[in-house]
Amino acid sequence: MSLEKRDFDAVVVGSGPNGLAAAILLQQQGLSVLIVEGRDNIGGGLTSAELTLPGFTHDVCSAIHPLAVASPYFKTLPLADFGLEYLYPGLAAAHPFDNGTAAVLDHSIQKTAALLGADEQAYLKLIQPVVNNWPLIAADVLGPLTFPKHPLAMAGFGLKALTAATTLVEKFKTTAGRGLFAGMAAHSLQPLSNLDTSAAALVLLAAGHLQGWPIPKGGSVNIAKALGAYFISLGGTIQTGEYVKSLAQLPSAHAVLFDVTPRQLLQIAGHRFSSIYKWQLERYRYGMGVFKIDWALDGQIPFTAEECRQAGTLHLGNTFEEIAASELATSMGYHPERPFVLVAQQSLFDDTRAPQGKHTAWAYCHVPNDSTIDMTEQIESQVERFAPGFKDRILAKHVMNTAQMQAYNPNYIGGDINGGILDIGQLFTRPALRWSPYKTSAKGIYICSSSTPPGGGVHGMCGYNAAKRALKDVFKIQVSSL
Repeated sequence: MSLEKRDFDAVVVGSGPNGLAAAILLQQQGLSVLIVEGRDNIGGGLTSAELTLPGFTHDVCSAIHPLAVASPYFKTLPLADFGLEYLYPGLAAAHPFDNGTAAVLDHSIQKTAALLGADEQAYLKLIQPVVNNWPLIAADVLGPLTFPKHPLAMAGFGLKALTAATTLVEKFKTTAGRGLFAGMAAHSLQPLSNLDTSAAALVLLAAGHLQGWPIPKGGSVNIAKALGAYFISLGGTIQTGEYVKSLAQLPSAHAVLFDVTPRQLLQIAGHRFSSIYKWQLERYRYGMGVFKIDWALDGQIPFTAEECRQAGTLHLGNTFEEIAASELATSMGYHPERPFVLVAQQSLFDDTRAPQGKHTAWAYCHVPNDSTIDMTEQIESQVERFAPGFKDRILAKHVMNTAQMQAYNPNYIGGDINGGILDIGQLFTRPALRWSPYKTSAKGIYICSSSTPPGGGVHGMCGYNAAKRALKDVFKIQVSSL
């Protein structure tokens, strides 16, 4: 089919991992594609900077990337040829307890299970099927609601994934097993009593056993740099420093894909949408925000549990009950004294992140959306709780509340890093109830951000799926399934 001449075949607004993935897929099909990015550098949440002291490189937003290496689409891209190198901690994650012990996520599912003692068989029974079936279900788990290619495998996963974490955790009897599961489920940024909170736990645990939770050498920015360089090598064009507020700012194109959330999409293109589609976008709900700290340290974090000193990621929150209470309170607008805290220790495994003998650390806790409360003391006390002497090693710190997170990345509305709450009410209808969640009501306009399935995380699958839809609708190009 011949289309009339336009400035570009397609324009992608926003260069987060989803925008980059969408642009790459479109460019791979021989189209002419332009990426328009508001900041001076591409990447969205994939950014790194010296936030504290010279020589200390911190990840401004995302830090650890299990879904980047588990992504069916990113796996097909030659990103190593464009400078991307992943480093793998000895342990993907560790979860310390007040008694000085820790549960761990080891690459070996057998080792992880064995360390849970009485929960060994329960863990294997729950996670082994997800690990075994991941190659069959990955594209469906990380895609829109459709009839799955492997219905039995997907049904087995779905029955567990759509269960509330407070229910599925009853399969575990030990403090270690229950705590490990809680830390994983809490990545869903919602009360653990909500349906579908087990999905995050299952995917993250399986990812740890399949390929680990890696750290990009030199900083998360290098994922964006590799994606951008590959896109340019295909003939793509990138324009930075142009914050799009109106469709009139864009050159002519047959398709425009927006790596933005519903709030920005309404501001930019709302006048082109049907009344029912606008009504749905206006009612889109955002979830809890985050308060983030980066530290420059005089030495590594002195965790009591040895396992914690070998892990790239730490989940600090003690028992399942304590984490569940913290997440529930936060969802209700409170700021717990002992919040669930996620910590990353990139410099333990990447010596490019800090001067010799020094270290960096990255952490955040969940807070109510739009919160401006300073959670520095609560977060640092949680680290100190499991690593006595930590506060004495702090050389400098940099904090970001929800407003600062949103100012840095406009997709983090109210500090929500998932692009909208992923509860059961928005799991299948993000951003609106439509046959294809990526199509808007306006011809040629698509949304490809984390506000579409499968949601937050550096996996590029929102962008891939949106671009695949645009290729079929506008350019009559059918892309084979991953």
